[in-house]
Amino acid sequence: MLQQQIEQAFLEAFKARDELKTSVLRMLKTSLMNKKIEKLIAKEDFLPDEEVIAVLKTEAKKRQDSIESYRQGGREELAQKEEAEIVIIKQFLPEQMSEDAVMVLTQEVIAEMGNPGSAGFGKIMGAVMAKAKGAADGAIVSKIVKEKLAKQV
Repeated sequence: MLQQQIEQAFLEAFKARDELKTSVLRMLKTSLMNKKIEKLIAKEDFLPDEEVIAVLKTEAKKRQDSIESYRQGGREELAQKEEAEIVIIKQFLPEQMSEDAVMVLTQEVIAEMGNPGSAGFGKIMGAVMAKAKGAADGAIVSKIVKEKLAKQV
């Protein structure tokens, strides 16, 4: 289970006195605990891996947004700290699909749906993301789906 891996990594980082990794993993544990509370899951139970991946992606996205803001504000040292945090978070995320793999998956979904046209954007996005099971970046999927639908119109 992914949540157990995060707990174990936290203990190892804590024992090794790795401050950055400890703080990032502590933040992840807190985010996961908040998600468990939100989903009304008992404290001793673990979240399903899909939920853990969603939390990890959210935390990585927050850091990516912060990096952009810090760079626009001329705060490179803070941007670098956020980048280091993203590296730690990505250790627990599944390998991301390449653009080519997403393109193939999108073509399969569109073929299955029978060309839903531009009105089917949401349906196609949902189906592709469901089939990718957390391994595809939503921004890439969105871009490819828009391109495919534009070519069909």
